[in-house]
Amino acid sequence: MTSRLKPKHTGRNSVPRSNLPVDRDIQAVAELERTAYRSRSLVDRLATAITRKAGTGTAIVLHMVWFCMWVVVNTRVFEGLEPFDPFPFVLLTTIVSLEAIFLTLFVLISQNRMSQEADKRAELDLQVNVLAERETTMILRNLRDIAAHLGVKSAASRELVELLKETKLDELSDKLEKALPSENER
Repeated sequence: MTSRLKPKHTGRNSVPRSNLPVDRDIQAVAELERTAYRSRSLVDRLATAITRKAGTGTAIVLHMVWFCMWVVVNTRVFEGLEPFDPFPFVLLTTIVSLEAIFLTLFVLISQNRMSQEADKRAELDLQVNVLAERETTMILRNLRDIAAHLGVKSAASRELVELLKETKLDELSDKLEKALPSENER
């Protein structure tokens, strides 16, 4: 294998680098993700970390152990342990309610960030698709010209004429809008 094509590892979590187009594309996407991660605020990073930890089986087990211990300590199961939050466990209810409120806020922060990142990716995807459509149209035009130069006849000429037209995004958007059911029809 030549050294030009041999992948170079740049770090523990990095993608091997090479001159192959697919590897360059992977590196570009990875760099976009790194840039998005670095642009997150401290609150976003904290919310993501908390949400990630709270959504695990370990968190469920820890809460079950915590609630069981709380109930055992506060129901006089063991002699000598004086309850600090007797039934109906008002302090526990308050703590759990506050935890639920803050956890909900952290989840909402994470979802908002994820939604913003998804919107950016969708915009990038649209831009790439528009560019690819233009490139494809140019390829079709070149193929048509080559076929005409060589005197090759095609049975798909009517469809080709439609494909060779410039795609107008506003017209496509209008057609899609008309084709989709309205809110009343859903």
